[in-house]
Amino acid sequence: MLSGLAADPAVLETLPARDRILHTAHDLFYRDGIRATGIDRVIAEARVTKVTFYRHFPSKNELIVHYLTLRHERWMAWFTDALARHGGQGMIALVESLREWFSSEGFRGCAFLNGVSEIGAALPEALEITRQHKADMAEAIARLFPAGPQRKRQAAALALAVDGAIVQAQFAESGDAALRHLKWLGDKSMTGA
Repeated sequence: MLSGLAADPAVLETLPARDRILHTAHDLFYRDGIRATGIDRVIAEARVTKVTFYRHFPSKNELIVHYLTLRHERWMAWFTDALARHGGQGMIALVESLREWFSSEGFRGCAFLNGVSEIGAALPEALEITRQHKADMAEAIARLFPAGPQRKRQAAALALAVDGAIVQAQFAESGDAALRHLKWLGDKSMTGA
């Protein structure tokens, strides 16, 4: 679903060097963490030279920014597609989309929450990409519900709850409990009960 092209070496080999580096970094940063993944490992797994790497990405920070941008594009495309596939309306679409993601192979939580916890304010561009990602996620959630004076505020609250559910799904045996609580919260929020 959201795994990168680096998972398939045959496909990876057909890509230009810059794309090989970026897709390899995407998979490694998400799976193993940004700090735990060194540039030498990205270079080795992307099968490029150091000169080639630094020609495309002069620093690890620049690679991180490109990784987060790519992750945002991929995740939002997947999320909006999943919401549509699961009915496109209300809490059922949201919960079932998240269930799909939580149960996918390689799920390791939110790349943006993980990234911010690893690098914090050391890379302001990462914070800005994360803010934009969370705003876009809240906007997608808002579109699940009828227009009204509280829709934007309710969607922001649900987006915050989604972040909590994502974190819980990372450490729980499954994301089922988090999804049940999220559904309950959403149902109460949207009905005003």
